[in-house]
Amino acid sequence: MDCCKRLLTELTRPEGERDEVVPQALWSSALVAYARCFGAGRPSGLTAEDVQNVPLQGAVTKFHEWVIEERERFTAFPADPFAASKIGAALSGAGQKERRVEGIAIFSTSHVLIDATGVRQLGGLASELAKQTAVRARKQQDTVLADAQQLDIDGLYATPPLLPQRPAAGEAP
Repeated sequence: MDCCKRLLTELTRPEGERDEVVPQALWSSALVAYARCFGAGRPSGLTAEDVQNVPLQGAVTKFHEWVIEERERFTAFPADPFAASKIGAALSGAGQKERRVEGIAIFSTSHVLIDATGVRQLGGLASELAKQTAVRARKQQDTVLADAQQLDIDGLYATPPLLPQRPAAGEAP
């Protein structure tokens, strides 16, 4: 949601004043962050059913599927590393006496940045899914609290306190 908010702000800037890397970075970050919530094999992850249950109008599921596919395009390695580029010959002008190759042009294929409407759609979908997740989290917190209240209080006070720790180098957070 934060990437989408920041991206909408960036898209309001005139193109001449905008660093085109920033919108691309924000969009790819938004796609990756969104899709990460749907990781397979995660018991607490979101599902396609969660997407179907959001109170939004339109082709929400189709948009969700498109976002996941876009994320795959951004993160997958191409089978052919040169497929992302096209090389063409720069020819002398058609009206010139001598026809010849004057140079080459290299065109890099980039992903199309979605417009502000699409950014708003992704932000709205993420917001609704966050609300669903918060309700689930609250229910889980209530369950854990009830279980903790049943534990031996003297034993709890005897255990060392939990302190926030940074993951060790090379360790996943």
